[in-house]
Amino acid sequence: MSARDRPVTLPSAKAEAGYRILQDVFDARETSDLLRRLECSSLRRSRAGARHLMRHGEVRRVAEDPRLLAIASDFVGKSPCPYRATLFDKSPDRNWLVTWHQDTALPLEERHDAPGWGPWSVKSAINYAHAPARALSRVVALRLHFDDSESDNGPLRVIAGTHRRGVLSDAAIDQIVARTSPVECLVGIGGIVAMRPLILHASSKAESSRPRRVLHIEYADSLDTVDGFRIAIA
Repeated sequence: MSARDRPVTLPSAKAEAGYRILQDVFDARETSDLLRRLECSSLRRSRAGARHLMRHGEVRRVAEDPRLLAIASDFVGKSPCPYRATLFDKSPDRNWLVTWHQDTALPLEERHDAPGWGPWSVKSAINYAHAPARALSRVVALRLHFDDSESDNGPLRVIAGTHRRGVLSDAAIDQIVARTSPVECLVGIGGIVAMRPLILHASSKAESSRPRRVLHIEYADSLDTVDGFRIAIA
């Protein structure tokens, strides 16, 4: 039985800590083939990788893979909608850190005023707004790993349960980080880290020469979100 055909076993979401690690969801051949096809295409790259990839055919195909949809559905319900994808590429030549934060911006088809939304920005001709917790609670991100993520190559770190605290101020984030031990999300090639956007997360610079490449795909329970907004495909 191939990895694609093997069912994904999920623990109950009732004890959800805001993140989950699943090993060996894709096999090494699948991940290397996907990475090769992405690197052969004309991606518009920044220092950290490439953004707004959901309209890329290969990315769309993997976002709709039944294994990823099964994982996403355990967080957001039976009909998860992939809407945004980003390739993160950390290496000795592109080494960067991310400080503790929450992911609060959503791409939206149209802009209008509503309480709790904003500030607004435009990226690659797409409207973005920082969203309230009631919208972000309907979202999960799945991170497919093309390389082993280990302690020395800048892995994702999270603080469990912080997604339940809503959108936090910078001062609140500093207080939580100062008194809480984070978890390193160590996962092998083909593994998945699922994470709520409001969980506090960060990553340090890599200390080894090994790359850490991750395809980060975001799903919502529906493209029609609260307050009359519709999420844009990015």
